[in-house]
Amino acid sequence: MSSTVHSFRTPDGVTLGVEHFGDAAAPLVLLAGGTTMLSWPDALCEALARGGRHVVRYDLRDSGASTTVAPEAPAYTLRDLAADAAALARGLDDRPVHLAGIGVGGMVAQVAALDHPDAFSALTLAGTRPVAPGPVDDDLPDHDAATMDRCFALPMPDWSDRAAVAEFAAASAEILGNDPAAARATAERIFDRTPGTEPAVQLANQMGMVFSRLDCKPRWRERLPELAMPTLVVHGRRNMFFPVGNGEALAREIPGARLLVLEQAATAIPDAAADEVATAMLAL
Repeated sequence: MSSTVHSFRTPDGVTLGVEHFGDAAAPLVLLAGGTTMLSWPDALCEALARGGRHVVRYDLRDSGASTTVAPEAPAYTLRDLAADAAALARGLDDRPVHLAGIGVGGMVAQVAALDHPDAFSALTLAGTRPVAPGPVDDDLPDHDAATMDRCFALPMPDWSDRAAVAEFAAASAEILGNDPAAARATAERIFDRTPGTEPAVQLANQMGMVFSRLDCKPRWRERLPELAMPTLVVHGRRNMFFPVGNGEALAREIPGARLLVLEQAATAIPDAAADEVATAMLAL
């Protein structure tokens, strides 16, 4: 299925790299994880478009084709990223749209739905948790320590070397339980579509985003019962980064939410699960 790529400029002057699938009237916005829009696999985007949605996936700030700033001068928060999602949704349609977030993007999606409820009609949260990066609540399972130790033991690649970056992504994916070949191919695509910016700069920004910029105050977990839109929570049983108990907590605390556990998935949505996830999302 063909897609089109362009830029969207928010009222605050932020440029977002955006890709469209399908020509249906009903938009479905896919909010990226900690890397780029490619955290949402092509197979899922195409399945959703075949199901009658105008699928729009986009890069968060500091990734892909979106606005990149100096890593030494962070100037935005999780709530600013949530406002970006709402601005894009309103720019696509006068009606509320379905919003989906994966990983760290799932945290942004929760805040977007709470802070801008008029912009969204449904919510999908994939592989995420109900609190910001950093220390977790006592009742939530934290990152698997052994898995994180193995990830952090990997030597950093030369971020200007495409092949080295791809091999690093594949090695990380294998530790996390994802498909190394798919991760390698995605890393190559991310490298190739990062215009005019050193990948190392974006990496620094993404690390800063995860560990400081996304410190969202006030907390939003206690507000989850306010969500009054159909919600799907998707979580991989093998996710050692955000273990499945995080998805279970989201499904308990959001009224009427449905939990879909992918038994063979980790942090990424595998192509083999694309049709199952698309069917669940389209049912909202």
